[in-house]
Amino acid sequence: MDFDQLITFVEVAKLQSFSRAGQKVFRSQSAVSAQIRQLENEYGSKLLDRSSKSVRLTDAGQLFLAYAERMLNLRKESLRAVADYGNDPRGVLMVGANEATCLYVLPDVFAEYLRLYPAVQISIYRNFSRKILERLDDGSIDVGVVTLPVKSTNLTVRPIFRDRLMLMVDSNNPLAKFDSVPVSVAAEQPLIFPKTGFMRQVLDKLFRPYALHLQVRMELPSVGMIKSFVAAGLGVSIISTSFAQDEVQAGRVKLVALEDIDLWRELGVAYRRNTTLPRSATAFIELIQSRTRLPRKRAGAKHDAT
Repeated sequence: MDFDQLITFVEVAKLQSFSRAGQKVFRSQSAVSAQIRQLENEYGSKLLDRSSKSVRLTDAGQLFLAYAERMLNLRKESLRAVADYGNDPRGVLMVGANEATCLYVLPDVFAEYLRLYPAVQISIYRNFSRKILERLDDGSIDVGVVTLPVKSTNLTVRPIFRDRLMLMVDSNNPLAKFDSVPVSVAAEQPLIFPKTGFMRQVLDKLFRPYALHLQVRMELPSVGMIKSFVAAGLGVSIISTSFAQDEVQAGRVKLVALEDIDLWRELGVAYRRNTTLPRSATAFIELIQSRTRLPRKRAGAKHDAT
């Protein structure tokens, strides 16, 4: 038995599929099957039931899964203990963040971090904030960069980033000549919404009073697609200002403020409370807090993003 076999077994158990587990661990389905057979031969018991469409754990497999996870966690702890023994951070830093944060907020932070600590390998778990919080709770990741507010007694959360939300229109849109427009005027435009996530919640709430006459032309899965489709004149959307700076500078889109409302996207760095973090994590937290960007909100405007 080796740790690769344990990792493969745990992924098969979680995903209930040899093919999906193979994609996760970068092995062919036949290689995954071979690893599972080797484990079953070593333990002299069938660990997985392959008789149905999905793969199921047998009673023996369920018992073994608990031991496999414990062995993998112990291995991870030992690697971190040795990595933390020296003066400088080493080992693997596991960070959770959503796609937009990875693309538009963290690259410069990661670049500076790896310049300072080249012996650290960064592993990114990309998902929505609620999933990242779950991974923090169960110890699967070290640090999360999540949308605020966060309510958890198990986590420490420090604000690190604040970005104003504005209406994004293409450069030929009639609204592009204005510096600001009422929400009611924006609601008359064909809209492009994100499918899910924090921004979808913001847009649903913002345009709820105009629901009867609202025209949602598209629902798209990524910020990159939304920007491209807005620039092509297919609709307008709401976006964090820093996410669209390249398109603004290129003259492809214009950002227009919304009158009488001040919308913000706020991020925080989150980590487990009352837990000794590896040096790689504490160094990352210190660095990202030192680069905090928290511009002031407009005085006298209505705040409605959270």
